[in-house]
Amino acid sequence: MKENIATIPLMDALHAEDECPFCFLERKAEQHAISFILGSAYMEDDVREKTDATGFCREHFKKMYDYGNRLGNALILSTHLKKLNQELSEVIKDFTPGKSSLLKRMKRTSAGLGEDAKTSIGVWIQQKDHSCYVCDHFRQIYNRYLDTFFDLYLKNDEFRDLFSKSKGFCLPHFGDLIEAAEDKLTDAQKNDFYPLVFSMMQNNLDRLQKEVSWFVEKNDYRNKDKDWGTSADSIQRAMQKCASGYPADPVFHAKL
Repeated sequence: MKENIATIPLMDALHAEDECPFCFLERKAEQHAISFILGSAYMEDDVREKTDATGFCREHFKKMYDYGNRLGNALILSTHLKKLNQELSEVIKDFTPGKSSLLKRMKRTSAGLGEDAKTSIGVWIQQKDHSCYVCDHFRQIYNRYLDTFFDLYLKNDEFRDLFSKSKGFCLPHFGDLIEAAEDKLTDAQKNDFYPLVFSMMQNNLDRLQKEVSWFVEKNDYRNKDKDWGTSADSIQRAMQKCASGYPADPVFHAKL
């Protein structure tokens, strides 16, 4: 298969020998989105219209702040806050309290624990909590990456070889891959793919568990002169494998 704009990023991700190629792609997309909106794009009306309506999650607000360009952040926030206030006014205008009861008043508070919202304001806030311009940027291309992954796996020998020697995936992206495989592969192809990827995941989780265990043992004074091996950065790699992302990444900021 000839490489193109869709296949090159996946090949690059596997060549990176990361704990998860989809984490690698997600970080690239995230940094591109932050650089884009805090470059000069925040001055463009169509971009500001999208950021005003979509907003940002807590994680990406923090990364935007760390990135720099305080004026760009302020301009984005100024019109986003205006949009929020307009929406809040409408939600408050249409708000109707639910009927109270003794049972409700006696119930322990569990707000924020993932329960369905009971009020129109709660629904609106939940929508805002799950709305983010930067997150959406990766979501929009993520399914294409999954489709391309299986196209390469089935048709490209180099990719298949790289994949078979890779470190597997973080658990969240592994779950997505398995769900996608159910639709993308035939029964015969699943019989080949599942044993390969399951063995890969189990072997690499076992590898990481041993690396972290050696990190613990290495801190015993009796092992102080022994080699760290591959365990020195095992904590952040294990965290990535469990939950995705890069906990040890330096702050991503604008180039001066």
